[in-house]
Amino acid sequence: MKITGTTKITGVFGYPVKHSLSPVFQNAAFEYLGLDYIYIPVEVSPENLGKAIEGIKALSFVGVNLTIPHKKAVIQYIDEIDEEARIIESVNTLVNKDGWLKGYSTDGYGFIRSLKEEKGIDISGKNVFILGAGGSAYAITGVSIKEGVSKIYICNRTGEKAELLKNALSKRLQFQNILVVPFKERNDKKYWKDIDLIVNTTSVGMKEGESSLIDEKNIVSVKLVYDLVYNRKTELIQLAEKNGIPHMDGLLMLIYQGAVSFELWTGMKAPIEIMKRSIHADT
Repeated sequence: MKITGTTKITGVFGYPVKHSLSPVFQNAAFEYLGLDYIYIPVEVSPENLGKAIEGIKALSFVGVNLTIPHKKAVIQYIDEIDEEARIIESVNTLVNKDGWLKGYSTDGYGFIRSLKEEKGIDISGKNVFILGAGGSAYAITGVSIKEGVSKIYICNRTGEKAELLKNALSKRLQFQNILVVPFKERNDKKYWKDIDLIVNTTSVGMKEGESSLIDEKNIVSVKLVYDLVYNRKTELIQLAEKNGIPHMDGLLMLIYQGAVSFELWTGMKAPIEIMKRSIHADT
């Protein structure tokens, strides 16, 4: 990759950010398509976020991704926010158009696109069991409703956060077919008669030996297991594998949401297979 005075700059702002895999697949995509772009990780502390966002304009960055802990805080510093990002109050991608910064959320679109392109799954009419109620859960449930999901079950260790997510979806998207499942009842058979997809948006599974939050007896009846953890094969994924249940991990989610960002910055179709290959070569 040749870097010159004309090279367009993109990157990711986070704190910390040294663990990010995004530079690996984004730069592989730029190089494959012969684009004069580069993607760099930039560690930005919360107190310096405002200055860093101004720096995007000053240094003529084409755009950046935002990761923890900046996805909500960044909203106060930008000029415009996409409808999807506004609904979930979270931004993970900025596009700089002549000094005008517009924020997007690509997580939900990446989720839907990965289901369609990797597994041929249309979420319309499906019932989804969501573990967690953080930013990823907001993005995934929000876009799933727009895609015509039938029913959403939300289960979170802290019940109040699950209720907040339910209320936000009901208010902003006028979607009422949502059930909050108490954490202690998550494996009660009464909830597992018609679940099509399990999506784990929590960090459970990042450490070896952490048990799956969902019992094996409930996994065997679903059509797909999607675990957003990507640093290892989680116990949830292992159970799906054992029972022949189609499954996807967080690397695919990471790549597909990154592909949406790539297309916003370049206007070109992201080379998904190249991005996937680069990640597997690096991990």
